[in-house]
Amino acid sequence: MNAIVENHAAHATQMNARHLDALESEAIHIMREVAAECSNPALLFSGGKDSVVLLRIAEKAFRPGKFPFPLVHVDTGHNFEEVITFRDKRVAELGERLIVGSVEESIKKGTVRLRNPQTDSRNAAQAVTLLETIAAHGFDACIGGARRDEEKARAKERIFSFRDEFGQWDPKSQRPELWDLYNTRVHPGENMRVFPISNWTELDVWQYIAREKLELPPIYFAHERKVIPRNGLLVPLTDLTPAREGETVETQVVRFRTVGDISCTCPVSSDAATVEQIIAETAVTQITERGATRMDDQTSEASMEKRKKAGYF
Repeated sequence: MNAIVENHAAHATQMNARHLDALESEAIHIMREVAAECSNPALLFSGGKDSVVLLRIAEKAFRPGKFPFPLVHVDTGHNFEEVITFRDKRVAELGERLIVGSVEESIKKGTVRLRNPQTDSRNAAQAVTLLETIAAHGFDACIGGARRDEEKARAKERIFSFRDEFGQWDPKSQRPELWDLYNTRVHPGENMRVFPISNWTELDVWQYIAREKLELPPIYFAHERKVIPRNGLLVPLTDLTPAREGETVETQVVRFRTVGDISCTCPVSSDAATVEQIIAETAVTQITERGATRMDDQTSEASMEKRKKAGYF
């Protein structure tokens, strides 16, 4: 009986390895296709887990040479400090160029207007700053880590997702992608958003992180944090997200499944402190990472699609 169990486990391990190899191979092919077909691409890197995976894919696609594109981050100014510290450390290790688009600068210029720039969520405002960054540097393609399993609107995306001269996305007019053939043709002012890990799941990402032994910001792992239970979420207690009248503040062991603007990103209750424990937890969860952690996606089912049509990634 033990031999049967061991053989089954070994077979499952081999199947998983082949699955990750296939996903990696597809992503490398897409990354190289961008480099070959686009004249001025960029890779979006926030320091989050999906963009960390993209960096490893880029390393496998282009090392020992330099990346054929710069790294770009749209900084809301309200990001978790641990993530920004990790972002800068990783970029320095790679020796690549980082371009930072600042929502704060967009606010100062008047292209982004918020009722209260100090406390309002800047998540949706990233779309404006991203479009300004694309225009300023003339990028014709931006490579990002969005996956189809994250959210309904992202499930509608092509791998090469066309944006018009206004930076807008129309899910009904996307180009067909048959037999891994991608149409990268754009006119001046238009651009592509390219998603090499579209077909990956959250579990695939964590299994790949484990296999490649990739470093991540520490907030992805279980730690104690003061949180405010609110509408089924755990809102982190910060200057940007204080407790409201009548709410209680609790200290819980939590981790972040996704990282973003402090004003809209919540941790989840978890004692998973290692990649292996996170994999086990992810394998049985029935709630998507955005559904469990993003306050801005709670407003309506169309929230993400509306932001994407306006230029959000």
